[in-house]
Amino acid sequence: MHGGLSPELASLDQIAKIERPTEVPEDGLLCDLLWSDPDPAIMGWGYNTRGVSYTFGHEVIRDFLKQHDLDIVCRAHQVVEDGYEFQAARGLVTIFSAPNYCGEFDNAGGMMCVDTGLCCSFKVLRPMNTKKTHEEAVEADRTQTLVRPG
Repeated sequence: MHGGLSPELASLDQIAKIERPTEVPEDGLLCDLLWSDPDPAIMGWGYNTRGVSYTFGHEVIRDFLKQHDLDIVCRAHQVVEDGYEFQAARGLVTIFSAPNYCGEFDNAGGMMCVDTGLCCSFKVLRPMNTKKTHEEAVEADRTQTLVRPG
């Protein structure tokens, strides 16, 4: 998903039933899937400082994973320094693929690769440093295997 979870999401079938294409509403399930954010500092659901949707705590993530028999929630939507970032005891990963976002953040970009055995690995794309050649930047990239199915 792009953003995160929704207090209205009771079944994954609800996602499949979203009419496409569609306009994004100001609230509700689709809005939350696009704009909600995890927040380790809160319990349950909270106010989102973006002014739209919610924030959700780690216990919301754990409950969602258990209810739907999932190992991990994969999302994007927030700049993370190293291209990807885990929360909730690796129950959620934020993947942000744009290095040096808007020329302001000096963040790495990340990609998640999932093999046929559902083992996840991450490729990190460091922002280009004008002092490095393209080849040096590619050489400095790293791949890590960090998540295996439970």
